[in-house]
Amino acid sequence: MGLLTLGFSNSISASVTQNSSTFGSVLSQDIAQADLTRFPAYYTENGAALDGQDVVAYFTQSASVQGNSQYSYQWKGSTWLFSNTANRDLFAANPEKYAPQYGGYCAKAAAGGVLATTVPTAWNLRDGKLYLNYSADAQKEWKQDTANKIAKANANWPRILDNETLKQ
Repeated sequence: MGLLTLGFSNSISASVTQNSSTFGSVLSQDIAQADLTRFPAYYTENGAALDGQDVVAYFTQSASVQGNSQYSYQWKGSTWLFSNTANRDLFAANPEKYAPQYGGYCAKAAAGGVLATTVPTAWNLRDGKLYLNYSADAQKEWKQDTANKIAKANANWPRILDNETLKQ
């Protein structure tokens, strides 16, 4: 990181430099830690996050819609595909709003401490967040006592990215 000099005094300049170094060190540790997991932070299949599903369409069209590489966006080390420019731009403006919980891996499985793939048709929006599941049956189970399952999945995430296997 570069030195930010405010010009007030040497002590202020030194303090900003020290804090910048600490921030850079913490950021480097976070990146290094993320690189140590067995599985990527976002479920990726066929080179695209969520097998190319347009995650914004779940919110705007209440539907699973396949994205197109013509409308791609790079975020957090993954390629995200969208069905149109408007959806890509919505995502780019606020990716955290549209990105699925638990990296797009199965929410029900995450609650059980397991890592599993998902299908685009087993999804649920709850409190403005997107949850995907392994299958229609997993989706039915997810919808039973969802609040408790979310608490369990939150406790397991992102540690389960280092699980031995990914259920497919």
